[in-house]
Amino acid sequence: MTVIRREEPRDAAAADAIVAAAFGPGRFAKSAYRLREGVAAVAELSFVAEEGARIVGTVRYWPVVIGGEAALMLGPIAIVADRQGQGIALALMQASLAEAKRLGHRAVILVGDEPYYGRAGFKRVQPYGRITMPGPVDYARVLGLSLADGAVEAMKGEVRKAALDERVAAAGCAVG
Repeated sequence: MTVIRREEPRDAAAADAIVAAAFGPGRFAKSAYRLREGVAAVAELSFVAEEGARIVGTVRYWPVVIGGEAALMLGPIAIVADRQGQGIALALMQASLAEAKRLGHRAVILVGDEPYYGRAGFKRVQPYGRITMPGPVDYARVLGLSLADGAVEAMKGEVRKAALDERVAAAGCAVG
């Protein structure tokens, strides 16, 4: 049985290992990761999927600002290889998005495949380029989900970090 629950500090290493296995070191060069560097994930929206004593999936969110408006950026979401295709990612998204809405968050964006994330209600941000990101990005893959009526549709501008919590190097390691 898969249990979806809030990530606890003791889960961080397992969650990080799942992400590393799923996306590899190339993930640090992506625009979405540039927005995560030096920023702490939103702890109350970091969830894991657990089967017995094994963490099999993870999802995290990051605070961003889009044209002056607060928003969340979903990702990464990752599932261990032997449990993919079982609906765990969708369950993680549904639980964490419901919590984000309950907490009063208004909008969530991500860079990803619409057929995959569309299962959780995400749609392409249109027109392309209304919401921009630093660095190269395929704007057909910039997706949004309004947790409050019309929130994503009303946003326009560049996605920026909401805060810088610590200085980090490109590989995600803290800088002294």
